[in-house]
Amino acid sequence: MIFDNDKYLKLQSQKILERVNMFGDKLYLEFGGKLFDDFHASRVLPGFMPDSKLRMLLSIKDDVEILPVINARDIQNNKIRGDLGINYQSDVLRLIDAYRAAGLLSESICITQYEKQPQVMGFIRKLKNLGIKVYLHYEIKGYPHNVDYILSEEGFGKNDYIITKKKIVVVTAPGPGSGKMATCLSQLYHENLRGIKAGYAKYETFPIWNLSLTHPVNFAYEAATIDLNDVNMIDPYHLEAYGSLAVNYNRDVEIFPVLKSMFEKIFGSSIYKSPTDMGVNMAGFAITDDEGAKKASCQEIIRRYYNSLIDLRNGKISQEAVDKINIIMHKLSITKDDRKCVGYAKKKAEKTNSISMALEFSDGSYVDSKTSDLLSAPAALLLNSLKHLADINDKLPLISPSIIEPISQMKINDLGNKNPRLHADEVLIALSISAITNPLANLAMSKLKELKGCEAHSTAILPDVDSGVFKKLGINLTTDPNVHAHKLYVK
Repeated sequence: MIFDNDKYLKLQSQKILERVNMFGDKLYLEFGGKLFDDFHASRVLPGFMPDSKLRMLLSIKDDVEILPVINARDIQNNKIRGDLGINYQSDVLRLIDAYRAAGLLSESICITQYEKQPQVMGFIRKLKNLGIKVYLHYEIKGYPHNVDYILSEEGFGKNDYIITKKKIVVVTAPGPGSGKMATCLSQLYHENLRGIKAGYAKYETFPIWNLSLTHPVNFAYEAATIDLNDVNMIDPYHLEAYGSLAVNYNRDVEIFPVLKSMFEKIFGSSIYKSPTDMGVNMAGFAITDDEGAKKASCQEIIRRYYNSLIDLRNGKISQEAVDKINIIMHKLSITKDDRKCVGYAKKKAEKTNSISMALEFSDGSYVDSKTSDLLSAPAALLLNSLKHLADINDKLPLISPSIIEPISQMKINDLGNKNPRLHADEVLIALSISAITNPLANLAMSKLKELKGCEAHSTAILPDVDSGVFKKLGINLTTDPNVHAHKLYVK
């Protein structure tokens, strides 16, 4: 075990309750990263449960409400959450549904940097029709450096005051850059005007403050946020105040004077001497196998490198961003070839002269696949993987051609597709049908859950339908930035 999740939950809930008791009436707790579905954390810290933060909040849910924040520019630009493939406004609604289903109060949304953008105004109407309260915050000139202006009627003063009901207000968002911290600071300003003593704390899993600046776990965070230009750094305020090293990142260090000035105006002095003091993260104390965490993080960085090549091809990031990950890999003395399934897939492609894939299991064994007349490489890889897990002879068919061929013919003759090959979802449906009469197919189906956490690579970009199946199965997928037959459009 690399990460003790139970220990983490216990330490984390204790730390947050301690922080609540430091303030009088209310605590605004900024949640960085994902409240649940935190798959990055579970990959770099195996044993970390993706819903750990949610579990922790449920233990104190009577004192908690959730305030989602979304940037108006992300709405207007229809920004997509990469891991789910949905836009931010849809994800906000998904998150509210999830919070409410878990028994947490969530009845309002704050839209930041509002400028009456047309698409944003339409979203506001939708929210109000759904019975959700909407609060608007505006862009503040000189933010975050012009402290006097920010802490004035023309600064935070022009923002809506968000009415909250609980002692702990968790401020979260569908993605980074949404304006969570600014929302918290604005609320502290407004609460103080109303005589309410409110505090602020930050719950950000990464970077992990009590690991070294060059620890692979912290480097993996940089690799995951190359589009934000986040840079891990030694907290200079912490070093000056305590004479000890702590890791933070540039945006928190930059904003710290604002928060410090605000606390000085509210309390007469700031209880926080550094950005690190603001945090409550205890993840570093629950790592039980540091070497294991380093290895897992290095693999995540390599996966991020391959993903960055796809984003570069699609115009989502610049070459500079890819170069940053290359620099990180150089510092850690790792290369793209340290991802073994990549080499396996490329060897298969060279041998068969077709788009190929490979999947590596936790024990180091692997299977590969090629594109055939009836099966795409992803579909064939799933069948080969399930055969391997079920110890089924590779020559024994799991699905009869009499089932595959009619499906292929229907795709061409009736549905107008040009490609007769079965995709990953189609082959799983065909396998489930075969399982009714074929014991081997039934055995193979029983092994699906064991694919979670396996590593896979494709020598070409996969269609969304195939990559989506791999994501749902929990397979860590990377691809080369190539397309089949030099196509410009990949869907």
